[in-house]
Amino acid sequence: MADTNKPLLIKRYASRRLYNTETSDYVTLEDISGFIRDGREVQIVDLKSGDDLTRQYLLQIIAEHESRGESVLPVDVLNDLVRSYMSPGTSVVPQFLQASFDMLRDGQSRVLENINTINPMSKMPGFEVMQAQQEAFMKAMTGKIPTAWPGIPTPEKSKPAKAEQGESLEAIKQQLADLQDKLSKLK
Repeated sequence: MADTNKPLLIKRYASRRLYNTETSDYVTLEDISGFIRDGREVQIVDLKSGDDLTRQYLLQIIAEHESRGESVLPVDVLNDLVRSYMSPGTSVVPQFLQASFDMLRDGQSRVLENINTINPMSKMPGFEVMQAQQEAFMKAMTGKIPTAWPGIPTPEKSKPAKAEQGESLEAIKQQLADLQDKLSKLK
């Protein structure tokens, strides 16, 4: 069984083929992208020179996803990244990005804990829809989030009463509109 705590070593041969040292088979960029989505760190090295090529391949994966329309980075952010490479001296952009992603990763468990903790909002009609949207947003921002984290309790799903089940979609829409109206008045 592979040690998932250390990076998965991928060797690049002179033919530019990528070799997974754990499974002893060749892999593609899409395979490497899948390893990363599953939470695995990778290290890609040139077999002959020993040079670390990880950064170059990760950038290539991002470029391929962006070119397929799977855009995550807004054009303004991409422009700022290019400027940070072109500006003389050291740029604060890499440190800012690292700190931002560290905060996002650290905050994930707290956000999920708040979402999954039973609270008065969980009884509000349409809460499940808002929760699903929040989880989709977090997944889009971070790649992949498990639906439950180890050690964090998830609420029991209780079946709504027959009267609640009979509520029409229009009534729920109206309640959401009322809530939005109340929220806008609070601003």
